[in-house]
Amino acid sequence: MRDAGLVGGQRAHQLRRADLVWLDDLPQAAWVMDRMIRIVAAANRDFGFDLEDFAESPQVARYGAERAGHFDWHSDIGDGPLASRRKLTVVVQLSDPAGYDGGVLDLWPDSQPRSMPRGQGVAAVFPSFVLHRVTPVTAGERWSLTLWSHGPAFR
Repeated sequence: MRDAGLVGGQRAHQLRRADLVWLDDLPQAAWVMDRMIRIVAAANRDFGFDLEDFAESPQVARYGAERAGHFDWHSDIGDGPLASRRKLTVVVQLSDPAGYDGGVLDLWPDSQPRSMPRGQGVAAVFPSFVLHRVTPVTAGERWSLTLWSHGPAFR
């Protein structure tokens, strides 16, 4: 695992403090993509976005209490060649919620933020332009898997 950066490789610990590993670095994790593709296809029946591919490997993040792991409000669309094409974000809760405090995934899709369910294995799927955050972990550690589907940039 390595210290999390932002799009473009910047480090900003006031914005994000986590450890990351990309699943393309772990050949035994190839089965994960099969499941994620099914999740995205089902969710996109509601969104109706023009999806073309998965141009980035799934990312596993660890938010630990020893560093007050968090990710402040942000969207997943950026200026880079891949980040600018992100259409849907999928965040899967890997940890048992009894194993940590804090670390809430909040989305801000409209006039007020909403906290996502914390059940182990629960997937939150949302447009990549939606503001979201992970609140600081105050005890234990929160593990999550994030994947982005890509297509033509939003206009």
